[in-house]
Amino acid sequence: MPEGPGRRRQVLDAALAIADEKGLDAVTMRAVAARVGVTAMALYPHVRSKDDLLDGLVGRLLAELSLPDTARPWPDRLREIARSALEAAGRHPALMPLVFTRPAVTPEAVRVVEAIYQALLDAGVPDAEVARVERMVSTFVLGYAISGGRFAARDPEQRRALLAGEAGEDLPAHRRLAAELQAPHSAKAEFEAALDDLTGLIETIASRS
Repeated sequence: MPEGPGRRRQVLDAALAIADEKGLDAVTMRAVAARVGVTAMALYPHVRSKDDLLDGLVGRLLAELSLPDTARPWPDRLREIARSALEAAGRHPALMPLVFTRPAVTPEAVRVVEAIYQALLDAGVPDAEVARVERMVSTFVLGYAISGGRFAARDPEQRRALLAGEAGEDLPAHRRLAAELQAPHSAKAEFEAALDDLTGLIETIASRS
């Protein structure tokens, strides 16, 4: 293994590879050690515990997010961060739930939050509202990334069965929306439309100050 910080990076890269290949449950200290080619005890100078390993994985994932130039307009910056989060989710789907369940304690996480804070301040969001709005923005983006399978596909056969009454349940809203629910759907376009709505909401919050 390399010396110093390079060792921790090698450990995290090994854990990331295992998660990508086999899922998060397969990421154990023993499995990571075997991937690196050392004993499990040899990992502890570089990751103090399983929790430290998971926190490190969050940082490793967030390091892939784009942090745009603060000279750019704030909506463009938020969009770039959101799009890069969605792309990272596509590369590492098993890791995305970690971002929801682990605290933002890594330097990489703090840098992402800082970039969002600054964009919101530049949008005119009052100081007292910035942290709340950042949580709203992050929850939307991460929730969409984690739920990509739900938003990326429709189930027209199931909907048709429900509308035909095979489920034995009256669904008047579904009946009214039948044509729209069966229409071709683009997850990417829906994500972009949601970003438009989110930007509009941020402008509304800023206008209340």
